[in-house]
Amino acid sequence: MIPPEAKKVKMVFAGDGGVAVGDKLMKLSPGAQIRDTENRLQLQGAVRGEYRVRAIVDANGQVSRVWILTPEEIAAPDPKP
Repeated sequence: MIPPEAKKVKMVFAGDGGVAVGDKLMKLSPGAQIRDTENRLQLQGAVRGEYRVRAIVDANGQVSRVWILTPEEIAAPDPKP
């Protein structure tokens, strides 16, 4: 289950621990969790390219949790917090 506070964004994974969210460059936190469309955990370095995701940013301004969205999840309205 994706928490309602996770924001829906377009994210580009560079494969070096960095991601681009819109025009903003961000870092993945050291223990960041990335889940694919089947809800399986993926290694940070294994995910490359551009995806529509829901993501949570931690108190340090780093991306800590990411869910790569299916086409159905992309089309669904954002949940109300």
